[in-house]
Amino acid sequence: MRAVIIGNGIINDYGYIGGKIRKNDYVICADGGYRHAKALGIRPEVVIGDMDSIGECDYDGEVINLPIRKDFTDSEVCVKYILLKDFDEILMLGFTGTRVDHSINNIFLLKQIYEAGKKGKIVDEHNEIIYAERENTIYGEKGDIVSIIPVGQNMCGITTNGLDYPLNNETLIFGESRGISNVMTSGKCTINIASGTGIIVKTSD
Repeated sequence: MRAVIIGNGIINDYGYIGGKIRKNDYVICADGGYRHAKALGIRPEVVIGDMDSIGECDYDGEVINLPIRKDFTDSEVCVKYILLKDFDEILMLGFTGTRVDHSINNIFLLKQIYEAGKKGKIVDEHNEIIYAERENTIYGEKGDIVSIIPVGQNMCGITTNGLDYPLNNETLIFGESRGISNVMTSGKCTINIASGTGIIVKTSD
């Protein structure tokens, strides 16, 4: 089963984002993500947040109000809330935007999801982002751009299949750009990593 968290980031194309949500998804909103849910015509299971982005929440269902002064963002509280439930996959929509600090931290929330044994993905109108460790399979279209970005340490023993610039038991150095803008040669590619962690970003731009 899959859970969807709608955040307060930028969503311009509601048709595209709405198409990512399945009928049986369990949908919750992080604070201002509720305004996106309303625009999508979706009734979430719960709205969680300090409501600093939307003021007083008019949702007539379950609302979990958080204090403004706290040690975790509304987004992280939503992730922790979902991880306590029995879902195999978490899709995060509205988690990127003009607040670079929030966008970076939201991407790193994917690590918590991975370490809990779940599949996590952030999707916006331009990108799909996953946490990368060990074996990774990416689905898309021929010509889609795939970037492999080490985080915090080097990624070693990387072997790829289905990318125009192949890697064969090679290393990507943290802080260098070698892994940026590879290209899918078909609708599927694999990226296997012997050691190290990072993120993989697929974009069709």
